Amino acid sequence: MPHLHIEKFETIELPTTVDDVTFHFIANNAAREDEKLIATSYEGEDFFLLLKDDGKRVLLKTDKLTRPASIYNVHKALLAYAKAAGLKVVASNVPEGGKNVHLKEANALKKIEYFAHEFPTDKEVHIEVGFGSGRHLLHQAANNPDILFIGIEIHRPSIEQVLKQVVIQKLDNVLVLDYDARLFLELVPSNLVGKIYVHFPVPWDKKPHRRVISTTFIKESRRVLKVGGTLELRTDSEKYYAYSYETFIAFPKITLNINKNKDIAVSSKYEDRWKKQEKNIYDVIMINDEESEELKIEGDFSFDSITSTQEYLLALHNKTIRFEDGFIHFERIYKTDKGVMLRVSMGSFDRPEHLYVMIEDEKASYYPELPLRSKANLHAHKELNKVFNG
Repeated sequence: MPHLHIEKFETIELPTTVDDVTFHFIANNAAREDEKLIATSYEGEDFFLLLKDDGKRVLLKTDKLTRPASIYNVHKALLAYAKAAGLKVVASNVPEGGKNVHLKEANALKKIEYFAHEFPTDKEVHIEVGFGSGRHLLHQAANNPDILFIGIEIHRPSIEQVLKQVVIQKLDNVLVLDYDARLFLELVPSNLVGKIYVHFPVPWDKKPHRRVISTTFIKESRRVLKVGGTLELRTDSEKYYAYSYETFIAFPKITLNINKNKDIAVSSKYEDRWKKQEKNIYDVIMINDEESEELKIEGDFSFDSITSTQEYLLALHNKTIRFEDGFIHFERIYKTDKGVMLRVSMGSFDRPEHLYVMIEDEKASYYPELPLRSKANLHAHKELNKVFNG
């Protein structure tokens, strides 16, 4: 993760703009003095820089919840704040060079709001979850120009590698998203997708709730797949294969194809390595047989006027509210010059969303963007509105 190891943190007069980067306000952790968030904007992206001071090292880096799509934007913001505050940098892994020429031309990377408001429906869609090096995603896109490929990945170097290749290969049928694939599926229109690829997902043997394949993920996949469309799992983990097969077969009606050590048109460098080691490769392919109802999601994320006191809001720190099919957990509370900001996780238990809520002058709003408009999040929002009003 890009970061600056600094000798001492210094505040600056806010808001201010330095080298086209705007810094809006600072939020101080109400329970701990070792953490601050700096609200930042650059090239249309709003995010936080994070200051961590553990008494041994003072680090300025990016906040994981709001990190921008472009790593370059993080680099630019870190260097701009250091310049504005005159920070003495002890060590740094932030390059000072310009943006990669291919990344300057890249427009395939989209934020979740693009799909929430303008989901492309003019052609068949294929989705790859966790595309890694992008070898499979790029091969499929190059050989199927009439299909739109949406690649989902959270590893930033992998994302930038694919974005460069999209430009170099002049592919106009690839979109890339840095987001939780389990949440993303909830806003995909029904009966639109031809294939969903889940190739070599992290097995999560010690944290099975984090696995991509789950009963809920399969249900959403069946909804978004057109009749004859497929959900294709490929794994080298025998445990993951066994778990996934049991999860698939638990459905009262389902069509599956099972393959072992099947060769496909393109493989990842890891798969090549595993084959040399004579590891088994398992494929579980679910074929969708039924047309689904149209996706309908009702509600919005507006708040009522907030009647609770600041003391009440600060006391929410580390509290958890549980309700049918979901929860709200108040992870951290921050103070700003104008009010309180809360970091919350909320939604369904197996795929919660993490976000910030600003409360100023008896008004609440999500910052810097709204939650994904899913049924689980809308339900959680209603409960959160109740909590804020005691």
